[in-house]
Amino acid sequence: MQYTKLGSSDLKVSRICMGCMGFGEAGNGQHSWTVDEEHSREIIRRGLELGVNFFDTAIAYQSGTSEQYLGRALRDYAKRDEAVVATKFLPRTNEEIEAGITGQQHIERMLDKSLANLGMDYVDLYIYHMWDYQTPLYDIMEGLNNVVRAGKVRYIGISNCYAWQLAKANALAEKEGFAKFVSIQGHYNLIFREEEREMAKLCAEDNIAMTPYSALAGGRLSRHPGETSKRLQEDDYARLKYDATAEQDAAIIARVAELAEKHGVSMTEISLAWLLSKVTAPVVGATKLHHIEGAAKAVDLQLSGEETAYLEEPYVPHRLVGVMAQNTVSAAGQQHVWSTGKQQI
Repeated sequence: MQYTKLGSSDLKVSRICMGCMGFGEAGNGQHSWTVDEEHSREIIRRGLELGVNFFDTAIAYQSGTSEQYLGRALRDYAKRDEAVVATKFLPRTNEEIEAGITGQQHIERMLDKSLANLGMDYVDLYIYHMWDYQTPLYDIMEGLNNVVRAGKVRYIGISNCYAWQLAKANALAEKEGFAKFVSIQGHYNLIFREEEREMAKLCAEDNIAMTPYSALAGGRLSRHPGETSKRLQEDDYARLKYDATAEQDAAIIARVAELAEKHGVSMTEISLAWLLSKVTAPVVGATKLHHIEGAAKAVDLQLSGEETAYLEEPYVPHRLVGVMAQNTVSAAGQQHVWSTGKQQI
């Protein structure tokens, strides 16, 4: 395993971040492909054996049971200071807004619940899961700064935002002396490269770590055309993101398969090797042991410039989908009700 600093922070993270969205009680979330605690623990333990020290979860994943599984496994298999734990909080609900709960109070309440789930006194990285258009940015940044000053959070990150939003938030933080975002977790992979337009350039300029999710496009970049899986069949959110461009994406996926055969490696290794050349640490979801084993191998694979260009050449612009499409609606001034139910990010 290789390690690097997470942006401008002092956190030393593995180049692969284990995504824990697949861990948790299926009945408490919307994904039937989630794995139970016994299998989650096996995967976490194997990740630690392979040198993975960076773990990403969220309070929204399976009603907090993902956090609970991760916390219990890390207590049994690792020392607290050996793991870098990231979790995420959601925007205020309409009920909280109506009750007069401020952004600062909301953040403290959500963090305290996550810490209880994890069984930890602090998290290394606390991530603003998606932009809250109904809460003043100052309240969000002050609330995050408060929990950093309290010692409950070491650093803060953000997910699912535009480059202008990240730049605006960090400018406000700098002006007010607040903690700044050190990382961005956006949607980025070989068949969805829209983050290259502005976000990647901002991150390079300001030393902000990119830790993208959907690194394998919900499994599409790890399977030959025609191959399927339970997740591919049942993940409605992934289908929303990728089905509309399946024909264009197929050309890239075929090239991934071609290079995998050439190198004698898995498609996972090719896809992640490409992404590792662009970002700090991709978040790679794992629901089977071979998922994290394949991801770990990718760290040691280097593609040539010609191979990289070959993989990139068929790409065509993609429309924004999922939460970023919702952000477009919200930014236009239309009301959006955030849900923690059927749709998870």
